[in-house]
Amino acid sequence: MTTVDPISGRQGTMLTDGAMPDPAGDRNLITGLVDLVEAGGEDLARELTRFRMRYKFAIDEVSTKIAILREEFEHNHDHSPIEHVRTRLKSPDSLLAKARKIGCPLTLDALEKQIRDIAGIRVVCPFVSDVYWIMEMLGSQSDVDVVEVEDYIAEPKANGYRSLHLIITVPVYLSDRVVEVPVELQIRTIAMDFWASVEHSIYYKYDGTVPTTLRDELGAAARTAADLDATMARLRTEVHGPVRQHP
Repeated sequence: MTTVDPISGRQGTMLTDGAMPDPAGDRNLITGLVDLVEAGGEDLARELTRFRMRYKFAIDEVSTKIAILREEFEHNHDHSPIEHVRTRLKSPDSLLAKARKIGCPLTLDALEKQIRDIAGIRVVCPFVSDVYWIMEMLGSQSDVDVVEVEDYIAEPKANGYRSLHLIITVPVYLSDRVVEVPVELQIRTIAMDFWASVEHSIYYKYDGTVPTTLRDELGAAARTAADLDATMARLRTEVHGPVRQHP
């Protein structure tokens, strides 16, 4: 279903946001948040736009923090801890799909309280040690509150998925008030990111029903990716010495 982003005005289809779509469910999304906005008139349209803007501003704020850490680190150390950064703001239809999945009422108050990944940032790093350094540096900032940590590096998911997931909140200063806005952070290595990208494309192609042989090979590939991370870290230590404790 084609939607219009209330902030950008661009047309597009529902974002998957790393979760597998339900093709039959997507086809049956006859009404969505965009339709509700149209039914509610200009006031509701403005409210939805304002609601999503705070999450966009939170993405901008955290992206700036990450950019500062990256530039400062590159100036003082022998490598960059960040390869690239991607951001994502859930579309109205993606919000609707998530709300339906978790049984969340279709009100802005309920969406704010129950859905904490409306704003998302993915940070990809060369080494596992960089992943934890970024978490520590962001978490130590006085205006960042770490709400939740899910460490799938220390304890990978059953399918082999590895990544560090955080929910943080940052203050967004609007013209009439300050609001604490949650942002989902996914921090992972290049090897983890490559595996996750391929795994996602395979599950998408098979509509979530992947043959056992492919699942087994994905599991083996995940172990290979973990071994690669360990090997590259060992080689860096041999060349440059033990990883220093970063200020």
